[in-house]
Amino acid sequence: MTQYIAYYRVSTQRQGQSGLGLEAQRAAVAGYNIIGEYTEVESGKKSQRPQLAAALAEAKRTGFTLIIAKMDRLTRAARFALELLDTNINFTFADMPNIDSRTPQGRFFITQFAAMAELEGALISERTKAALAAAKARGVKLGSPDPAAAGRASAAKRVARTNVAAKQAMPIVSVLREAGASLRTIAAKLNEAGIPTALGGQWYASTVRNIMGAN
Repeated sequence: MTQYIAYYRVSTQRQGQSGLGLEAQRAAVAGYNIIGEYTEVESGKKSQRPQLAAALAEAKRTGFTLIIAKMDRLTRAARFALELLDTNINFTFADMPNIDSRTPQGRFFITQFAAMAELEGALISERTKAALAAAKARGVKLGSPDPAAAGRASAAKRVARTNVAAKQAMPIVSVLREAGASLRTIAAKLNEAGIPTALGGQWYASTVRNIMGAN
């Protein structure tokens, strides 16, 4: 039976501590004979991955196959994918189990998928910037939320604030959804933009889903 080293990646410390994102990745590889696990808390854009380096070293030492839930958990950069392929360590993906990185066909598909992920990330970034610029031109106030002020708001004001939050966020939400971004990615972009939620806190996939359902 093939033995595997699992590599998981989440983008934020909060996700790493809560298990958010990790649970889905572990579920994706649950049917494989997992011998070891490595978890990284790092952006997919960065190539400095101590846990990935450790996972690759163990895979090379043992001859086990490195398995990742999805391509975007490994990288969104074609160049980084090529560097990994040059290690000649076998790795595969739970959603593409027939890919063997050591074969010419596997190398080709991994390179193409990484390039597509890189392009998708760049397009989402461009569309987000355009949506933010358009929102700003319409007078939408972009900046850090004020949790203290939100906490002092009356029930009526909170309802009004909810409507304002939805009005500010929906143009960006719509653009990103059309671009294929996940609810979690949209929440991260709204937080980066400094657009406040109704209560002045952080956006999550659930709060994004709520405003989408209200519109």
